Amino acid sequence: MELQQMRYVVAVAETSNFTRAAQQCLVVQSALSHQIARLERELGTKLFDRTSRRVRLTPAGEAFLPAARQALDAAERARAEVAAVAGEIRGRLAIGAIPTVAAVDLPVALKQFHLRYREVQISLRSGASEELIEQVRQGALDAAFLGLPPGARPKGVRGRELAHGDLVAVVSPDHPLADEEHVELRRLSDEPFVDFPTGTAARAQTDEAFAAAGVRREVAFEVTAVDFIARLIQQGLGIAMLPAAFVSQLPGLPIVRLSDAPARVEHLIWSRFRPSPAAAAFLSALGTSTVESSASPDGAG
Repeated sequence: MELQQMRYVVAVAETSNFTRAAQQCLVVQSALSHQIARLERELGTKLFDRTSRRVRLTPAGEAFLPAARQALDAAERARAEVAAVAGEIRGRLAIGAIPTVAAVDLPVALKQFHLRYREVQISLRSGASEELIEQVRQGALDAAFLGLPPGARPKGVRGRELAHGDLVAVVSPDHPLADEEHVELRRLSDEPFVDFPTGTAARAQTDEAFAAAGVRREVAFEVTAVDFIARLIQQGLGIAMLPAAFVSQLPGLPIVRLSDAPARVEHLIWSRFRPSPAAAAFLSALGTSTVESSASPDGAG
């Protein structure tokens, strides 16, 4: 069993097509097909069901794929570790971030890292905090930027707090509250809201604040993309609660500060296991030590 064979299997699984997989792997299709057939003979089972219209994994292929990916990741990590001994940082860096990250200018940070470590292949995935925590815990991401209510601690990862801040109400330019400087949450109880989906940490911050104030509200629009939230607000369809440090990125939308505003804490988290050389270099660039005493396998400080 060879690593190249595993690469071919992963490529076919990801593209569901032998021709596209061969193009992705920069080989002719006959060579890719031959190597997969060799591997299937060695394993004594088929990894793919092939028809004229589609290619899909067999149950054996479904079982083989995660292990193949782990083996390829381990080989890439081994190369990166050897290169690091010689002072060269290479390999992959997978970062996750909530859409409203504000404690770090992430595009700038990634550009600076890229300019310094050009042999590192960077990827970025946006998502909800709880999803990113799980992906860091499973090793799919090297590090992630989260936004959580005060007191919430990510489990099974290491990390540190980056910033504390409040949420503000964001309204359309012609909204009756657009000229108000401060209001209470009660003033917003009759407003239709645009918010993140139920079950996300971002949604929980606002839900808990309204519950603590004894106020009910209606969430008419559940949205995952901040730019879509902004467009709905701009059309006067609802208002939203967003981090004060982030709303400067939404020009043209008035903000209303709240006397009883919900709070939010931004976190940077990483794996509780030894980070790859690329991940360690990225965390170091952010002024973060991966062996900080405040970090523990059970939570993030």
